[in-house]
Amino acid sequence: MPLDPEIAAYLEIQKSLPPRERLTLEQTRLRMREAAREYGGRKPEASSVEDRIVAQGVRVRDYRVPQEAAGSPLLLYFHGGRFISGDLDSHDTVCRRLARAAGFRVIAVDYRLAPEHPFPAAVEDALAAVDWALVESNRVATAGDSAGGNIAAVVAAERRRQIRSQVLIYPMIDATRSLDSHLEFGHGWGPSSLDMKRGWDQYLPPNANARDPRSSPLFHTDLEKLPSAFVLTAEYDCLRDEGEAYARKMEQAGNRVEMKRYAGAIHGFITLSGIAALARQALEEIGGYLRRQ
Repeated sequence: MPLDPEIAAYLEIQKSLPPRERLTLEQTRLRMREAAREYGGRKPEASSVEDRIVAQGVRVRDYRVPQEAAGSPLLLYFHGGRFISGDLDSHDTVCRRLARAAGFRVIAVDYRLAPEHPFPAAVEDALAAVDWALVESNRVATAGDSAGGNIAAVVAAERRRQIRSQVLIYPMIDATRSLDSHLEFGHGWGPSSLDMKRGWDQYLPPNANARDPRSSPLFHTDLEKLPSAFVLTAEYDCLRDEGEAYARKMEQAGNRVEMKRYAGAIHGFITLSGIAALARQALEEIGGYLRRQ
């Protein structure tokens, strides 16, 4: 299918900007925050939005919505950004939309970023947040996009007996970058395979095992009895094949898995809800999945 017209128009705008690989770390982080303001659209209202410090000093943003009932489920959300960028503000609109679509509380987790804090710092923060959330509610789900999808998958596997479901949005889960979509969509469709390599290079310590399942969940050998999963991929995304391969591996291990490839979409498209109907549709579908679970 051709590129979604609204996403194609967005890519035309991006051609006038410096390539991501030329940006410094601070410029990379700034661009992500600016893009959220420019393309995220109107922020849906919430009953309350509160920044908090929870277990082990992890900062979170707590979103509550009017339709939330007593004892309702809780979604922990991990933002994308190749492990080196993204924060509570870059995904604020995403989390607000998910809270409204699902009808229950969303907790965005501000995990530590590389290269200042390489692996396993992000996983440690995520697990601390999960353990805190499990005290708050006995129905907890994890979700995340890109690098955040990696973290959501890792903690869902580590806490598989307690987590109810997981939503993995074009997850970044293979540090080897060896599947075909890394060649097919390596350039010109948003973040490139080289951009992903930069994230991995700064996230993993020197001489790290690129197949360690706590950093590359695609290589997990124990996938039985995982939380039910919804895996979303984008047609024009270098990470497409690894997300779909992980969905198949989870299903083959006997887990309940739903998978959807968004035709005409690129990596990062859910953050474009201000300009792309496809992004709004995806967030509504995620909310529907979470309600069903």
